[in-house]
Amino acid sequence: MELDKPIMKTNMLFLIFGLWVMVVAMADKGITVNTSSSSSSRRPKVVNIGALLTVNSVIGRSVKPAIIAAVDDINSNPSILGETHLNLILHDTNCSGFIGTIEALELMEKEVVAAIGPQSSTIAHVISHVVNELQVPLLSFGATDPTLAALQYPYFLRMTQSDYYQMSAIADLVEYFEYKEVIAIFVDDDYGRNGISSLGDSLAKNRAKISYKAAFTPGASETDISELLTEVNLMESRVYVVHVNPDSGLQIFSIAKKLNMMTSDYVWITTDWLLAVLDSQEPPDSDAMGLVQGVLSLRQHTPNSNYKKTFITKWKNIKEKETNSFNSYALYAYDSVFFLAHAIDTFLKSNPKITFSSDPKLKNNNGSHLQLSALQTFDQGQKLLETLLSTNYTGLTGEIRFDPDKNLVHPAYDVLNMGGTGIRTIGYWSNYSGLSVNSPETLYKKPANSSTSAQRLYSVIWPGETSVKPRGWVFPNNGKPLRIVVPYRHSYKEVVTKDVRSPEGVRGYSIDVFDAAVNLLPYPVPRKYILYGDGVRNPSYSNLVAAVAENQIYDAAVGDVTIITNRTRIVDFTQPYMESGLVIVVPVKKSKTSPWAFLQPFTIEMWLVTGGFFLLVGFVVWILEHRLNHEFRGPPSQQIITIFWFSFSTMFFSHRENTVSTLGRLVLLLWLFVVLIINSSYTASLTSILTVQQLTSGIEGLDGMLASNEPIGVQDGSFAYNYLIQELNVAESRIRSLKDSEDYLNALRLGPKLGGVAAIVDELPYIELFMSYTKCEFKIVGQEFTKSGWGFAFQRDSPLALDLSTAILQLSENGELQRIHDKWLASSSCSSKVAEIDVSSLSLSSFWGLFLICGVACFISLSIYFCRVLCQYRRFNPDEEEPHELPEPESARRIERRTFRSTSFKDLIDFYDKKEAEIKEMLKRNRRQVNGHNDSPL
Repeated sequence: MELDKPIMKTNMLFLIFGLWVMVVAMADKGITVNTSSSSSSRRPKVVNIGALLTVNSVIGRSVKPAIIAAVDDINSNPSILGETHLNLILHDTNCSGFIGTIEALELMEKEVVAAIGPQSSTIAHVISHVVNELQVPLLSFGATDPTLAALQYPYFLRMTQSDYYQMSAIADLVEYFEYKEVIAIFVDDDYGRNGISSLGDSLAKNRAKISYKAAFTPGASETDISELLTEVNLMESRVYVVHVNPDSGLQIFSIAKKLNMMTSDYVWITTDWLLAVLDSQEPPDSDAMGLVQGVLSLRQHTPNSNYKKTFITKWKNIKEKETNSFNSYALYAYDSVFFLAHAIDTFLKSNPKITFSSDPKLKNNNGSHLQLSALQTFDQGQKLLETLLSTNYTGLTGEIRFDPDKNLVHPAYDVLNMGGTGIRTIGYWSNYSGLSVNSPETLYKKPANSSTSAQRLYSVIWPGETSVKPRGWVFPNNGKPLRIVVPYRHSYKEVVTKDVRSPEGVRGYSIDVFDAAVNLLPYPVPRKYILYGDGVRNPSYSNLVAAVAENQIYDAAVGDVTIITNRTRIVDFTQPYMESGLVIVVPVKKSKTSPWAFLQPFTIEMWLVTGGFFLLVGFVVWILEHRLNHEFRGPPSQQIITIFWFSFSTMFFSHRENTVSTLGRLVLLLWLFVVLIINSSYTASLTSILTVQQLTSGIEGLDGMLASNEPIGVQDGSFAYNYLIQELNVAESRIRSLKDSEDYLNALRLGPKLGGVAAIVDELPYIELFMSYTKCEFKIVGQEFTKSGWGFAFQRDSPLALDLSTAILQLSENGELQRIHDKWLASSSCSSKVAEIDVSSLSLSSFWGLFLICGVACFISLSIYFCRVLCQYRRFNPDEEEPHELPEPESARRIERRTFRSTSFKDLIDFYDKKEAEIKEMLKRNRRQVNGHNDSPL
């Protein structure tokens, strides 16, 4: 037997060596060893799933019973997995990234096909690398870090809502309440940092921002948190967004209350961690509620379904639980298990085998005691992952389905307000329609409407038990006054300039307006004025505004800063306190009058036609009135004088002759109307000729200035320089920068031929001051060709801009703004416009319509009159006064009368010269004689 022992040992060594060679050869050929307990093609009886959570935590105390209940419900329901049962292997990560990683590695040794959890985003980042290698899907119910959705983590599936959507909801809340800056208070880990980074991106889309990021380390002491809150309390913003872990979050509000930071001046918004704490208590703890009065918070929205009501009843019957109620994470954890079970069932129907293989890359080297070789790869992990991504399941939390970015569809949150002893729902948020008082389920049936006007929430009870919305900011209580830059002007010092005698160091119209507006604010604004420029030349206002936008030296700009498009892109302006616009000023001279100036209002043609119509109308009226009106009768010389006198006396409406005929009155009425128009026009034109000023250049407005090539003056430092070049395409060589009103005066007086300018382009307030200096020696031509105003400039999103705008409107309404204007800026007595610079004579083209009407009236009246006269003449017998013994036959008399009258024009004139009464009397006698002859017997 002793001899056999060496032989047996030798054989054993050869056997072990042979097995080792086979294993190495198989490994070299990529052959893996199947460690599955069964190679049968039948469905396995048991499938291992893991769970990773911090049991002793706010979320863990709700989630653990929910996961266990879900596994029990699945195993007791054969319609889900049939004969297959789930074996839950739960590991406690103990709220530690290191321990969580170790627990995850130990879990992976136990051939789990998937893992539920973890609840921590920090642990999820580490474990995701492990499951990627081992191809084990990880279904997290609590890791909300948005960066976990990256392609770097293909096996990580988030079964809850991403903080990307939660931060979008908070950004919409901030916009809804019209806040522009917030201070973020967060825990400095992956969960806190990445969540707040997403908040910054969402706020930027709404033109808001995080003014300060107040971070504290996980597990920070009360002293550290107190110092942090004291620091942020000295800052301007009073809107705080708190994004921390549920287990330490209430400590922040406890300290904030001690620091008197829960009053009506503050706005507190939390992420869903607060409701995770309060929902776990039934009813909510009164001490906890006392700390968060007036706080706004979010909760992941879950529909109020019958399935959910059944779970609530089931929860009350669970014995192994540490809380009376549960939070939303318990619902997501419960759904995660059911979602995984349905995916496993689908997977097993197509592939009943579950196998694990050793990974040659995981082996112990250098004598390490880490059992890396115990970690095995799930061979069907990729197939199960694909099944999970394609599964559609409706659970306690609603529809569970992944979009192409592996986020759950239909993200939504409840918007809650803490007040009294309860929690009040004031609305909902969804990425479908934004903020609404209607539940998301009802909105999904309607067309999406996320416009600003459609956003709505119920009223809020704010900290301090007030329904009045806090302003959201105060002037920073850190001893730093508002740094206000003021242009140190060289010209027009009435607007703003340096003042060595004033404590503030500045004075002027703009300063008085700003001080008056600040005095109307409901809070003090300590300020310090800083001069910009050297006072030798006007500073560049564009550079001044850019300095404010840079946010390094200046906080605001006060002065005659014009609001233009380029500047509004980098700073915020208040309501304009002075209307302004660019105008053109040119030199003028008074026209020299001549002794014959009274003839200039009308052209020669106009004079001739007017005189001709005076005579024509007089002659027409004489014709119409001659037979009826004794004032138009008499010797020929007297009648000629009457015609002339009557014609020209109508010019002054002083004619003494009365008209008695209807046609004569009609002609005279129309003519007097024409005379009225002609007199008025003559008077206006003559007045203009005798008083108007004439331009010394050909520029009569903007078009004339652009068409000419003469030099143009602008104020030094004004935006007008760039405006003329960039907007109106004026050649830069034409533009001259002028320092002050003295330069204006000299340049305009010299003119372009002597080295001056033909015109000056500047803002209307400056020009009015300049005109008052020069006593109307110059004139404004054309219209204002820009419409703008002066405002105070602040850094972007500064709340002072809005408050001061309201104050400026108050100054305008109560008349204080006008009083300050009258104090500093004298109104020019000169005409602001020259409406008729070039006065020309009035021509016939302006009046031919009147003359045409009058002429037509004369023609029609004469036609009617002559027709009537001819009819009378036909019935008139010049021999009717001579006796006739035997009257001739009627037919012979008519032939003789027509022949006689046709050859005697003198008789016609004599007939016309007779009075109308005589003609009528003779016609009556003639009619009686004819009737008498007809009655006598033959």
